[in-house]
Amino acid sequence: MLHMDNQINHHKPVKVLEECQIAPPPSLPSTTLPLTFFDLPWFCCRVPIQRIFFYEFPHPTHHFLQTTLPILKHSLSLSLQHFFPFASNLIVPPQPHLSHIRYLHGDSLSFIVAESTADFTLLASHSPQDVRNWHPLIPTLPPPHVHKDGTRVFPLMTIQVTVFPNSGFTICLTFNHVVGDGKSLHHFIKFWASLCKARGDLDPSETSMSLPSHERTRVKDPKGLKLFYSQAFAIMEPKITEFTGLRYRFTVVLSRKHTEKLKNWVSLKLSVYDSGALHISTFVVTCSLIWVSLVGSEESTQDSDKLCFLIFAADSRDCPEFSLTSTYFGNCVATCMVAMKRSEIVGENGIVAAAKAIEREIRDFKSDALRKFENLISDSRELEKLGKSALIIASSPKFGVYQSDFGWGKPKKCEVAHVESSAFMSLSECRDEKEGIEVGLALERTQMNKFNNNLEKELHNINKC
Repeated sequence: MLHMDNQINHHKPVKVLEECQIAPPPSLPSTTLPLTFFDLPWFCCRVPIQRIFFYEFPHPTHHFLQTTLPILKHSLSLSLQHFFPFASNLIVPPQPHLSHIRYLHGDSLSFIVAESTADFTLLASHSPQDVRNWHPLIPTLPPPHVHKDGTRVFPLMTIQVTVFPNSGFTICLTFNHVVGDGKSLHHFIKFWASLCKARGDLDPSETSMSLPSHERTRVKDPKGLKLFYSQAFAIMEPKITEFTGLRYRFTVVLSRKHTEKLKNWVSLKLSVYDSGALHISTFVVTCSLIWVSLVGSEESTQDSDKLCFLIFAADSRDCPEFSLTSTYFGNCVATCMVAMKRSEIVGENGIVAAAKAIEREIRDFKSDALRKFENLISDSRELEKLGKSALIIASSPKFGVYQSDFGWGKPKKCEVAHVESSAFMSLSECRDEKEGIEVGLALERTQMNKFNNNLEKELHNINKC
């Protein structure tokens, strides 16, 4: 399923053409947004979120700079009028004062324009490549600065556009998770894309895209979690984690045929043991298949009774406990965690057992979403105590990343750029096949080969049934 490219090492430096600041229109007033208990746990997120889009653009650099870049900048500025938190700062004063997001007139985000001579086709492919290949395309958040009274000020987003002459360009956004979740990010990106596609001539209020809601007062907190989290979570400066050893980034594509057959197979197996009504979704079976294949690719000398964890976020906007609009801007996700013994995962019925456990976790979340937030700290401490054998799922197929058309068609590829180790995997809808799934992974060569063998074996066994 995976094919190694002869040019996997291609991390060429870029030439920076411009560094500037993009601000919302000057008519935007200064605004302060309080943080909610949804936002505060992300203080502990040391890895900034990085999302990269690859677009085909068969024109020289000067054509891009003259015709395309001005539209990108103008439409971005118009978009920030409504998505102003991305141009704001996170203000962290000394306790007991509460942290908050603050936009002051004139605030802006860092915007970098660069040129690369690397192979665009290789970088945008699904084939294995050195994770360092994308590093020159990814911007770094500006460092925080500290006021005399000890207040720390954290920029929340930076964007880099990199041109590949006569081939394409990338848009990479790096942001602090405290400002918002994946749904908020992709709402912003699609809004920006719709204005850009209209060449900046469309009034932001006239676009077909809905406007974000910043009504933080609608977030209910019956358990007083904001105060609890304020005392429990301390801000940690985002940083890029340095991993030892060479890792390869690659994408596994599961077609609708794959996932439908897998769902039918798992449902049939579970019906023998469980007479209850289980909802075996594409998400459930995809996570089960990848998790089993990954755990089986790790060193076999591990303790068979060791607990392995699968961690994923669940959107809480529709939950009756909160009843927030789908356009709510900010963080609004619960952390779901599945724990299983390694022996269960790699056992004969590992996929079925994993699917049942994941489905049960989703069902528990839907029945009582607030409990996930109440148990967040204890769950985190349990994970730290038992070790870090965890797989974290980034992104969601529901984000519709390939619908982000800035006027040059849908992306050639879209990926979560900070997925650079076996601790993470990303999920998105398939670019070229309806209801297909793309899975992004980054593994060392030996583990990648074992994972690929495991995956092919599991799919082969299911296809025989």
